[in-house]
Amino acid sequence: MNGFCDLNFTIIVMFYCFVKRLLDIIIASIALFFGFPFFLVFSLAIWLEDRGKIIYTQERVGKGRKLFRIYKFRSMVENADEILFSNPELYEKMRSGSHKVKDDPRITRIGRFIRKYSIDEFPQFFNVLKGEMSFVGPRAYRPDELEKCESDMPRRSSQFKHILSVKPGITGLWQVSGRSNLSFKERLDLEEKYALSKSLFLDFFIILKTPIAVVKAEGAV
Repeated sequence: MNGFCDLNFTIIVMFYCFVKRLLDIIIASIALFFGFPFFLVFSLAIWLEDRGKIIYTQERVGKGRKLFRIYKFRSMVENADEILFSNPELYEKMRSGSHKVKDDPRITRIGRFIRKYSIDEFPQFFNVLKGEMSFVGPRAYRPDELEKCESDMPRRSSQFKHILSVKPGITGLWQVSGRSNLSFKERLDLEEKYALSKSLFLDFFIILKTPIAVVKAEGAV
């Protein structure tokens, strides 16, 4: 009997993964096709502000702790990472604020606008097409960020394990629930809940709530 139940569960999970991947490809393809004119407009706006790079890449931790490079529109000055790690006060603000810094001095003028409405994350649809990310999933951690979190919160090791068992997403349960308005522990609880759910219903719920969350820009920094 247990073997039969395990087989049914395996089939359900396989079906969920197949449909989720199919949705990812469809959503990313549509977004990149129809969003291409906006891609060009914001690329030009970012370049005109300081003549710097348009796309920012950073190493992140994906499913099963596999590392990949995430793509984003650059919303900060080009040496933002160096400024962060050389400024202990700024780094501590980042760590204590769900790994976001309110009124971050490194953000450019156009960067504030594209971050407020999550436009900076548009290039991540390329990560989705490559299979490194999903449209819906937990937020991707930087390697140093994850190491520090696991060191500071050893009792939550099982939560990190569950969260890292699925692909990170462009949007997710945390993002549509208030983002930086929530504590980091609340974020972990929400992302673990999502990772364990394996529910297409929850995925569709998050997809439907995402445009509302983007327009309201609650918790965006």
